[in-house]
Amino acid sequence: MASPIFSASGHLVAIGGAEDRTSDLEILKKAFSLAPEGDQEVAVIATASSISDEVLPEYEAAFLRLGARHVHSLGIQDRKAATDAETVSLIEQSGLIFFTGGDQLRLTNVLGGSPVLKAIRQRLQDGAVVAGTSAGAAAMPGTMIYNGAAADALRKGGVNLTFGLGFVDDLIIDSHFLERGRFTRLMEVGASNPEHLGVGLGEDAAVIIHPHGIIEAIGSGHVILIDSRDLASSNIADLAMGEPVAVEHMIFHALVSGHGFDVEARRYLVPHELDAMLAVGR
Repeated sequence: MASPIFSASGHLVAIGGAEDRTSDLEILKKAFSLAPEGDQEVAVIATASSISDEVLPEYEAAFLRLGARHVHSLGIQDRKAATDAETVSLIEQSGLIFFTGGDQLRLTNVLGGSPVLKAIRQRLQDGAVVAGTSAGAAAMPGTMIYNGAAADALRKGGVNLTFGLGFVDDLIIDSHFLERGRFTRLMEVGASNPEHLGVGLGEDAAVIIHPHGIIEAIGSGHVILIDSRDLASSNIADLAMGEPVAVEHMIFHALVSGHGFDVEARRYLVPHELDAMLAVGR
């Protein structure tokens, strides 16, 4: 039997970017609500951002408005900071750990192998929520996209992949998906890695990855899934770099809030089916 894509006790929340931070706060409210009962401290990590002094106060205000007892604003801009014992302690007492947007390579470069990342993984195992927006979402899987043209990425080598933060397996997450026309990025990934499910997150849209491997869409935008596991054929192995890729039988799904997907079974879940699956998993 294959290992589950996600077996922690906590939840992952991957957000496509440009989420509402000033009005109804729908996605941030849902992420905050998933934290363990009574654990109302939030750690906001702005490692990916080049303007952390601007984004950290926005998230601090949003989470305080939602009822957080404390919001720990953590820049963590270098590898020395990722070893700081006080920072690790703040993460260990937080029920929600939130990654801002920016550059996902900065996240993996600064946090990879660090005590901070180890503490975040342990909190996720223990039941905390780990959420991230834009680059903070793209970096969540074991393998992440870090570059690639949107307009014509369906060419061999058109998308660059590297190791991510390793919170979830067998998914590739892309953000700002519809707004920046990134369909061909996940199609190229699916052609070369059919076992990985492509998750394209629109802006103000997100997925909750539940402990038993069920994806739930939330927010006002779309979540696009690109399923290549039953790919019939592709020419990608025979091409030179840069040549156009052909694919046969790649499946697309468009999810909106309240709809879901069973990753192991590769099955779309309409709202009543999703509710039944989540009830069984509780």
